[in-house]
Amino acid sequence: MRVKTDTKERFTVITPEESALTANMAAFWLDSLREYLSKPVPHLIINMSDVREMDLETGGKLAELQQEFYERNCSLVVCCLKEQVEKTLDEEGLLEIMNVTPTESEAWDIVQMEEIERELMGEFDDDDSSTKSSESTD
Repeated sequence: MRVKTDTKERFTVITPEESALTANMAAFWLDSLREYLSKPVPHLIINMSDVREMDLETGGKLAELQQEFYERNCSLVVCCLKEQVEKTLDEEGLLEIMNVTPTESEAWDIVQMEEIERELMGEFDDDDSSTKSSESTD
């Protein structure tokens, strides 16, 4: 499967250069995206601007992959969906659970906001645990 990869400072943009994503074609590709979880910059934006068709199995696996990224405190945002692909995902209820933006620029914003949120939540967790430890020593 042909893809274009554009690595930025805080995330990588992956753009499939295929008009259709079928389960057979996408299985290896989606597995290879999992490798980004162990990279220094694990956050991904999947730009689907060239994809005109996607089967349900591929959509389901993409939604699962996105959840896996979030469970590992990493971002995966899908952007630039064509109308037919969006309709397919929506009919199966996948669009509701996926992080999707209309443009790549908005996807960049989401990744950066999620990173700030994780940093703030980390600071909140640190403050909370120091409060608990000082309470237990009293």
